[in-house]
Amino acid sequence: MRLLIVEDDLQLCNVLRRGLAEQGHVVDLANDGETGEQCAADGNYDAAIVDVKLPRKDGLALVRSLRSSGSELPVLILTSQDTVADVIEGLDAGADDYLRKPFVFAELDARLRSIARRRASARAGTELRVQDLVFDTATKRARRRNREINLTAREMAFLEYLMRNTDRVVSRRMLEEAMFDYASDVTSNVVDVYISRIRAKIGAGGEPQLLHTIRGVGYRLSSR
Repeated sequence: MRLLIVEDDLQLCNVLRRGLAEQGHVVDLANDGETGEQCAADGNYDAAIVDVKLPRKDGLALVRSLRSSGSELPVLILTSQDTVADVIEGLDAGADDYLRKPFVFAELDARLRSIARRRASARAGTELRVQDLVFDTATKRARRRNREINLTAREMAFLEYLMRNTDRVVSRRMLEEAMFDYASDVTSNVVDVYISRIRAKIGAGGEPQLLHTIRGVGYRLSSR
């Protein structure tokens, strides 16, 4: 893979570049957010590693800018911040995954391969329907009856997964593995937050609730 690392810690940059090169990857470096954004826009990368705290432009602002310009570059956020709020902020900005510092290099490599593979094998856009709830995977727009539902990128990913598993009970672990690749205590809390947010948004117009909690088992989006 061709990878972009946006990180201002020069020592960590060198460690990452050396380790990833040993795994057969081609690596470019950027040491601030503005340079990283320019590289991401100009280069044909398979994935990017982006630190949160960067000079000139922070990592989350960089990711938001990429997504607003239409870039689908898979992004792994590298951060020392690991609260639920921090994780959700990164995912809502448009990141595909996150990894806390310090990290195990083998896990970093596996996560990069996973987000690149997941984006490359994304299914063609189709319209998903569950009762009066509609999600267009091509335009990334959701609606219920005639009401537009405003969702973050990560909420869209959760909703699409639930709709593709309509009437099936999906466990928290299934959602963790589908959305984040690696389970953790933080991830478990994040799943709960996203389920709560999606449930509120799809029922915000007073419509019957479609997303149900199956106590002790998981969640089900019901078609009836």
